[in-house]
Amino acid sequence: MLALLLAVVALCVALIVTGATMAPPDDAPITTATQTLGIALLVAGIVAVCVAPVLLLMGFFTIQPNQARVLILFGDYKGTVRDEGFHWANPFYSRNAGSTVDVATGKPIAKSTKVSLRARTYNGEHLKVNDKCGNPIEIADVIVWRVENTAKALFDVDDYNTYVHTQSETALRHVATTYAYDQMPGEPEGEITLRSNIEEVSEALKEELAVRLEKAGVVIDDARLTHLAYAPEIAQAMLRRQQAEAVIAAREKIVQGAVSMVDMALAELSAKNVVDLDDERKAAMVSNLMVVLCGESDAQPVLNTGTLYQ
Repeated sequence: MLALLLAVVALCVALIVTGATMAPPDDAPITTATQTLGIALLVAGIVAVCVAPVLLLMGFFTIQPNQARVLILFGDYKGTVRDEGFHWANPFYSRNAGSTVDVATGKPIAKSTKVSLRARTYNGEHLKVNDKCGNPIEIADVIVWRVENTAKALFDVDDYNTYVHTQSETALRHVATTYAYDQMPGEPEGEITLRSNIEEVSEALKEELAVRLEKAGVVIDDARLTHLAYAPEIAQAMLRRQQAEAVIAAREKIVQGAVSMVDMALAELSAKNVVDLDDERKAAMVSNLMVVLCGESDAQPVLNTGTLYQ
């Protein structure tokens, strides 16, 4: 490119020199066609030596790592430069790709033809939605995205940054309404829920975003839930339900353990002929052991000073 610039400058200088030699002397009138041609060459050389280098210099541009520039010539897309370094292109390539409206100010701003290909992170706001069962919940996500197709990012959507943010919220709302927050009574076992199946829900969110953002030339590297909770108006009621379920589960474990211990005690007494108990005494023993093992407070022993049946 430097050789071309030097060649253009040399040509301009040659035009000036040729025109000066063919032009008439100072204060002399123009009398021949050769002198007229000399004046024309002189003017053309001066204009060219002033304008041509400027036009050529306007074609230089730099590309940073993980950056691309879209080439647009008079409204026609010509391609994308992705190689980092110092480049030269047609100086008539556009410096912007139209305009968009700034969300903050509401004023139109020019869109640059340079597009960053770096990975970006978007932390979504807390959204209040209803889950599959109609329970109001609060949910938020974080996504890692990057531009893959620069032409789609600039030409197929108005502002790809705003488009990503909007579609992220829409996809999260859709995923939240697809699953229940937690396993509800009457629901089939093993069903995917927002609270218990974070990996599956995150993968579903990533797939949903990939479909929605393909139009903008954006790919999703990762998508995760960052916040999940019941809405404040039902949080206390749901907490009591979870506590009740935990108490029931604990009681089931205690009863199962107590039954196995009583069964083992009766079996050992019978196998070793320690004592021979009839059905009534066995029932009494089972009742006493179950009370001791399942009771929440410490048992108070009572000594029987009489016989076994008094």
